[in-house]
Amino acid sequence: MEKVIITAAVVGAEITKEDTPYLPTTPDEIAIDVEKAAKAGAAIVHLHVRDKEGRPTQDKKIFEETIKKIRERVDIIIQVSTGGAVGMTPEERIQPVTLNPEMATLTTGTVNFGDEVFLNKPEDIRSFAKELKKYGVRAEFEIFDVGMIFNAMRLVNEGLVEGHLHFDFVMGVPGGIPATAKHLLHLIDHLPKGATWSVAGIGRHQLPMAMLALPLGGHVRVGLEDNIYYKKGVLAKSNSELVARVVRLAEELGREVATPKEARKILGLTSD
Repeated sequence: MEKVIITAAVVGAEITKEDTPYLPTTPDEIAIDVEKAAKAGAAIVHLHVRDKEGRPTQDKKIFEETIKKIRERVDIIIQVSTGGAVGMTPEERIQPVTLNPEMATLTTGTVNFGDEVFLNKPEDIRSFAKELKKYGVRAEFEIFDVGMIFNAMRLVNEGLVEGHLHFDFVMGVPGGIPATAKHLLHLIDHLPKGATWSVAGIGRHQLPMAMLALPLGGHVRVGLEDNIYYKKGVLAKSNSELVARVVRLAEELGREVATPKEARKILGLTSD
């Protein structure tokens, strides 16, 4: 079984300092936090940024500053979010792709997000795919329900996405696919041959979905964006704490953890 790639989703767009004081929000805080997560075993950082007031933003300049500070500290695959926050325009959301990160997320459908709607029109999805291709950025398909896999493959068939295919199953969002073993197996069954996948369980589902992914050969995303608790009623004190737990679980199951260099090879980001 190939080595497991751990993604640290360190910030997100929904959680605030009021929810947890351990959330990094400034470029310096994020860079320090990412370094710790990388040392704990993360090979990818899924990156959102915040403005000076701590609000979610897709401002290219803030992404640029944050990415620079991360790269000064540690080698890690930087995966920018094109999801941004609910309600942002496509023009806002696509900004960080122009910085030529190694990866970017690409959500391939609209989903109810609690009481809100995360809107992704077909024309906007195609536009995003074209921008990723233009800047040579590897897409990670963000899958909130099974139909989004088929939407992703439509982009591939149209030549808008090329190279290795990687999917991230976001499970447990109210309005999206439930976080259960049965639903995870259903998603895996619909993947194209040769694709890799990771799973991001939301809230209390983060740990059980990570535990399921490891013996099934999948990869794992954890972090404060998706879950602020280490266990019921106890806040996680850092993203690195959540990463380190997955590393321990992987070791118990006999799966080695991929370094950033090894993750790049698995994901087709390098030929080395």
